[in-house]
Amino acid sequence: MAIPVPAPVRDTAFDLVPTILQAIHDADETLQDGDVLALSSKYAAISQGRIVALDSVQVSAEAQTIAERYVMNPQLAQLVLQEADHVFGGITHRFNGHEVGFLLTHKDGIISPNAGLDRSNIPDGQVVLFPQAPYRFAQIIRSAIQAQTGVHIGLILTDSWLMPGRMGTTGVALATAGFMPVRDERGKADLFGNPMQVTQVGVADSICVCAQMVMGETAEATPIAIVRNSGVSLLTDGHIDVEDVAIDWQTCIYVGGLTGGKL
Repeated sequence: MAIPVPAPVRDTAFDLVPTILQAIHDADETLQDGDVLALSSKYAAISQGRIVALDSVQVSAEAQTIAERYVMNPQLAQLVLQEADHVFGGITHRFNGHEVGFLLTHKDGIISPNAGLDRSNIPDGQVVLFPQAPYRFAQIIRSAIQAQTGVHIGLILTDSWLMPGRMGTTGVALATAGFMPVRDERGKADLFGNPMQVTQVGVADSICVCAQMVMGETAEATPIAIVRNSGVSLLTDGHIDVEDVAIDWQTCIYVGGLTGGKL
């Protein structure tokens, strides 16, 4: 069960944990042991002040060339180059009669357009970056909430993602704290006794999809959701990092299949 929790709209840095707890109180909800708190990664990033005014960005020659090739804002292209761990390439797409372009990137363990930079639900001319050190930040938030409430929870920083070859966004966990984000099914028998060879369940991503359904994508002002009865086993110690969920992009079936794996 995913419970939506509205919260105040923010466009400058703010104190995140008190804001979360007040929002839960104002929604007449309470956290319970075993809950997973889903928090918009954008809301988390804004709390850190991870907002850039595009007119403050100095554009390099490389970014200008990319912007012209892919019909992008040059300042945005520059930020993508600065933020991305790797840039694969780009495309242009006609939308409502206008050509728009995107770069496909790898950032913080996720393959996404434009290194996760977001220009929605923020004043015009500004862009929100991914949170700084998202896994460490998720652990800090979780620890602070547990210390103030005495409740044992998991926490996810949520983001929107595009499934290759599919229309529409879905949820993806940018970072996780308090439980293992992947459940390994390899070696277990299926219904006919066949051992599973490669299956690993994306637990955090699946919970994130449920949360995104009530958090919304546009003007809902609901950056928080409480996911209850998810069945996850919470950790009492230990820290989760990107290596617990992400694979090297070189071994990704989509990237490999579209590059070195061509027939």
